[in-house]
Amino acid sequence: MATMQTESLITGAKPLSVLLASVLVAVFVSSPKTCIAQTGEPSETIRVDSDLVDLRVSVVRLNPNNPVSALQQKDFLVLEDGKPQEIVFFAGEDAPFDLVLLLDLSGSSSDKIKLIRSSARRFIESTRPKDRVAIVTFTDIPEIVSPLTWDRGLLKDAIEEIQKPLGGTNFWDSLLYAMTSVISSQKSPRRSAIVAMTDGVDNALPDVYGEGSRVTFAEILDRIGGSDTIVFPIYLDTEAQAVKRSRVPRDAYNLARSQLAQLAVTSGTKMYRANKLKDLDLVYDQVIKDLSTVYSLAYKPSNPQRDGKWRSVGVQLIGRQDLAATTKRGYFAKAEP
Repeated sequence: MATMQTESLITGAKPLSVLLASVLVAVFVSSPKTCIAQTGEPSETIRVDSDLVDLRVSVVRLNPNNPVSALQQKDFLVLEDGKPQEIVFFAGEDAPFDLVLLLDLSGSSSDKIKLIRSSARRFIESTRPKDRVAIVTFTDIPEIVSPLTWDRGLLKDAIEEIQKPLGGTNFWDSLLYAMTSVISSQKSPRRSAIVAMTDGVDNALPDVYGEGSRVTFAEILDRIGGSDTIVFPIYLDTEAQAVKRSRVPRDAYNLARSQLAQLAVTSGTKMYRANKLKDLDLVYDQVIKDLSTVYSLAYKPSNPQRDGKWRSVGVQLIGRQDLAATTKRGYFAKAEP
């Protein structure tokens, strides 16, 4: 097996929405195909205080060899404009997730469906039983392979139905679809994340053939910044093959990698890298481990003014010099529409 490189290129803060009850603005994307019907599963409800600021906090080991024990609410200090805030909600690392595995089937990866199926099965096996998982593939349109479900057997059966696709690459549209239709449609209080495996080269990039996504990269970045869904981008290196075939200019790959890194910064995660498809097994394992170090916090700001001004946000870990915490950098205190 080729050597896998899991890159922590950029770790940053995630600019989330101030309001837990904010309504996502609909953005038109291509209509997806659905392979199997939605499964009936227990629904969960929660009452949300719209005055709370919701945070997703990633905890990173400064020494990868040191294990991370479970942290508690008392281990976190939240600051807004430098002033300590009272944490009123806390969910530890054992909280369940809704996970979407978003798979890019365009380009050179389309010739290796068996490897893609195999690594997708490995991803399913790495998830915790409490996590619901959905699988979405895309070329120029997204396709729901399986909706969110706890049924691992159903997921594995659906993976076997993934076929060699035709079409270009509308990555940004497909990412938006996963956020707004696969996750948001569930109306669940569970934490959510999208694990996006792609080379990042949307056909909308300069000098790349094809129409590409309708939504712009700036728009998708803004939507991620205003969403509670965390994005874990995995860069699959297809550059050498694509450039050799004269299908994609090298500059497009440089830009795509930069954009994937920006997605990671906005989500407060990191960009991973798979040099080859068979490296994905190890990458997926690492992603699942890193998901377990994401905490959910909420606080009611001591400054109640909705004056539209920027409020800086920071999170510190008390007495844990071996760890670092990252979250969104702040928010604009806007009044409700």
